[in-house]
Amino acid sequence: MGGLFKDILRSDETLFKNDVALDFSFTPKLVPYREKEQRIIAGCIKPLFEQKNGKNVFIYGKPGVGKTVALKKVMEELEEESEDIIPVYINCWQRNTTFKIVAEICEDMDFKFIQNKKTEDLFKLIKQALNKKSVVFIFDEADKLEDLDLMYMILEEIYRKTIILITNYKNWLVELDDRIKSRLTPEVIEFRPYSLEETKGILRQRAEYAFHPNVMENETLEIIANKAAELQDIRIGIHLMKEAGIIAENKSSRKILLEHAKQALDKASEFTVKNPSELASDEQMILDLVRQNSGKKIGDLFKVYQGKGGNLAYKSFQRKIDRLEKNKFIIIEKTEGGNEGNTTIIKSNAEKKLTDF
Repeated sequence: MGGLFKDILRSDETLFKNDVALDFSFTPKLVPYREKEQRIIAGCIKPLFEQKNGKNVFIYGKPGVGKTVALKKVMEELEEESEDIIPVYINCWQRNTTFKIVAEICEDMDFKFIQNKKTEDLFKLIKQALNKKSVVFIFDEADKLEDLDLMYMILEEIYRKTIILITNYKNWLVELDDRIKSRLTPEVIEFRPYSLEETKGILRQRAEYAFHPNVMENETLEIIANKAAELQDIRIGIHLMKEAGIIAENKSSRKILLEHAKQALDKASEFTVKNPSELASDEQMILDLVRQNSGKKIGDLFKVYQGKGGNLAYKSFQRKIDRLEKNKFIIIEKTEGGNEGNTTIIKSNAEKKLTDF
């Protein structure tokens, strides 16, 4: 290829070797910088190999610090080691009631004719099957659970198990119902935010999985890693790498350059960790109201919510607002002092760019 065209990507070429490696659900072969936490989790599960009850685990840490991906890696290795220990993974964002979770477990276990059965009847089916083996229950985003009946039933009626609870909030364990907390007595593991160097290492690993060799320039990786480390969320770095790769491809570039990363930062104003379709109905309603009334004070927004038929109490409404903000659907701006004292303004996150954080 002549010199004029050597840096231009042909229409049948791509920079991506495996773009799945830039999905949040992707589990890499190695999960760097979480070996210590994974060893502790494995140690809590180990008694199940000896037909004994395992130890329960409470995992907490900010979003985007590798909690879920580290756990999934442990579960992968567990499945390779034993067929007598069953991993049951529950995403409590999507399944937040006892009935929804029990119904999903029944479907995963291929139980027939479960329609119109009561929760108690479905749990009996599960219990009969699982008590023949050992089980690891993972409740991811456990703070989204609307009731804890299933957890109590598991603690009381499943013989050999380890229960693993994952949440962003340390205080969630403190606030648990005493009848559950006293039975759990879990090993508590904090996942701290990645350092800048660790963030660079993780993103470099993902780039090797996702792109062809020598595609991403070092300075491109640097600016993306700096932003991810600043916001303490590795998912933002992964998202920005993917966006920068798409921008570079669209410009027919053979390299992902600094200018592509900067454009990705500018385009990332609507970055969300969750898909809005996964929101519970009341959270979806609140998100729609924020988009329609962006910039309102939280008290005024609550009045709009009530006017639309919302039935949450104000404190519950605040918790939903906090969850939407944690998952980057909305922006919360707090001001102190002034004529009206402390003020909380709620905005749609489309109004704010990632580079403004």
